[in-house]
Amino acid sequence: MSLIGKKIEPFKAQAYRNGEFVEVTDENFNGNWSIVCFYPADFTFVCPTELEDLQENYAALKELGVEVYSVSTDSHFVHKAWHDHSEAISKIEYTMIGDPTQKLTRMFDVLREEEGVADRGTFLIDPDGVIQGVEINADGIGRDASIWIDKVKAAQYVRQHPGEVCPAKWKETGETLKPSLDLVGKI
Repeated sequence: MSLIGKKIEPFKAQAYRNGEFVEVTDENFNGNWSIVCFYPADFTFVCPTELEDLQENYAALKELGVEVYSVSTDSHFVHKAWHDHSEAISKIEYTMIGDPTQKLTRMFDVLREEEGVADRGTFLIDPDGVIQGVEINADGIGRDASIWIDKVKAAQYVRQHPGEVCPAKWKETGETLKPSLDLVGKI
């Protein structure tokens, strides 16, 4: 079942952000754009490269009004320990959500039941708390956070311009399409 168009269900979780433990709920996703990045586990191999890359793109995403959250089935305590002991993870300024109950991981349908860890899933959520974009990779395939900058711009454009759509490889200054009978078979 596709998660595109699905509203985030109510939840409450503990997280680590900038030296503090904080609570995150579904309410945090209302009123602004969000990217939620699930990863298998703290203190691993590909995961720190992905989360560091996400941090390197965090300022550009913030400029677009996007808040970023990373999630694993580790606890918020483990996130703090990883933040304190990893050069890559110590740079992270965005919120690191702990999901030891696996509620969020199940809600976003990225839980690997046998292992109790998440797949590499990235979700773009609009200000209404509705999922607008999904990327899920196999465990050994790391993600590139920079691709979400153009995806966010496209999602924001479509939201602000009903009746228009963004074609493949669309950039902010590119042309959009207005779906109509006249375009059928002519693109």
